[in-house]
Amino acid sequence: MNTTQLHSRAVLWLSVAAFSSAAANRICDPMLPSLVQHFQVSAKEASLVVSLFSVAYGFCQIIYGPLGDRVGKYRLIGIMTLLSTLGSLGAAMTGSMDGLYLFRLLAGATTAGIIPLSMAWIGDTIAYEDRQATLARFLAGQVLGVIGGQFIGGLFTDKLGYQYAFYFMALCYLLIGLGVYWESTRNTTTYHLRHQNAIHGGIVKQSLMVLSTPWARVVLFIVFMEGVLVFGPLAFIPSYLHHTAGLSLTQGGLVMMSFGVGGFSYTFFARFFVALLGEVGLSVMGGGLLGLGWLLIAAMDGWLVVIPASYLLGMGYYMIHNTMQTNATQMTPQVRGTAVSLFASLFFLGQSLGVVLSAQWLSQWHEQGLFLLVAIALPVLGALFAYLIKQHQRREAG
Repeated sequence: MNTTQLHSRAVLWLSVAAFSSAAANRICDPMLPSLVQHFQVSAKEASLVVSLFSVAYGFCQIIYGPLGDRVGKYRLIGIMTLLSTLGSLGAAMTGSMDGLYLFRLLAGATTAGIIPLSMAWIGDTIAYEDRQATLARFLAGQVLGVIGGQFIGGLFTDKLGYQYAFYFMALCYLLIGLGVYWESTRNTTTYHLRHQNAIHGGIVKQSLMVLSTPWARVVLFIVFMEGVLVFGPLAFIPSYLHHTAGLSLTQGGLVMMSFGVGGFSYTFFARFFVALLGEVGLSVMGGGLLGLGWLLIAAMDGWLVVIPASYLLGMGYYMIHNTMQTNATQMTPQVRGTAVSLFASLFFLGQSLGVVLSAQWLSQWHEQGLFLLVAIALPVLGALFAYLIKQHQRREAG
């Protein structure tokens, strides 16, 4: 097997690991109504199982980025995938809401070492001009995780109980983690090679280097706002369908699978979209599709409209997010692991804040107002990012 084939196999394993990470992130969305009933808590309290995962995921990036730059990203991904088994197993076995909070925190903390380090490893091993297409192939696993997580969460919660969704995730982490770790010991393309201009120093020094780069600050701000505006409201769509349209949790999860299908459609045609639209066009188009999707949901006349609307959300989100990811891998190549980890940290902290703010909104006002708000804000965010990319490209060119 030649080097190209070995590298493709390594990327495939990372994509499978990204599936487990994304599934764990979204698995609680459709089970929120069941948690409210089972533990006799409010919707706001139940939603903490989503936001606490994101908080831990975000803050633990401080550790994984510099550690990956020092000891090797690929093997660390395998180790953290294996350790992620513990959080899901604990969430399945605990009998209290506080225990569920604790193990979701643990799951977020260990899962944090998978997708960002995978992106950084791809950045280390693929030239920039080919990177967006490779990242899109890697994203296919993440997209399937979003689809699978919401479906698995709804199906197991409806048929067997929420605990079995977590048991399933624990099994996934164990098997995938063993596969990634084995790959790190057998595949020469995964072996750790230090960047020739690598910066040696502690977490603070490496993080400050990233934050001192103007373009890095732009990308980090945009991805934080994306996390707030996309995934805060998104977590409540299955619950919204459950109490307004009478859909079961499984049906709500199935409807939301169209978000992942939209994302998968982008990854399948990513090379075509990148060539046709470029980074600027993808940002504008992505923001526009996000706005249209949320507008359709806000004006929902029957639950069926949520299927094409969620498809547009998925397509638009991955258009703009893949563009952000590509830029994140090149913000500061000398400490790429740290840079991408800061990117992921701000993204997931944005998600956490978005869930909290959305829950607060929904405790006082209707869902339609929230959906309409993000329908306006996201096209503006996409257009702003497109403008800033164009300015950055001009500076780089001359």
